[in-house]
Amino acid sequence: MSIVLTETAANRIQSQLAKRGKGYGLRIGVKKSGCSGYAYVLDYADAPGEADEVFDAYGAKVVVAKEHLSFLNGLTLDFQRDGLNEAFKFKNPNVTGECGCGESFAVS
Repeated sequence: MSIVLTETAANRIQSQLAKRGKGYGLRIGVKKSGCSGYAYVLDYADAPGEADEVFDAYGAKVVVAKEHLSFLNGLTLDFQRDGLNEAFKFKNPNVTGECGCGESFAVS
């Protein structure tokens, strides 16, 4: 099982945690949502739990609940800026379809 962070994403995670003043890493998960089935959920992680897997790259940590790994295995997390817009971008090899608005995705 693996989650890949780009250097840009790792830098953003570290800067957000520094602004927050505390935190262990970024928690990534999924929830049922939208017309395609699932949506990504991002939150701060103050510490990993027993049911979590931790991925580390460029000094930043990503925490994923083991129950979500089948949806996220092989995910590459990037952070991109486009004009005034900036956001984390998900490149997930498990996605088989996405809704038109980009809110949700389907997996096989």
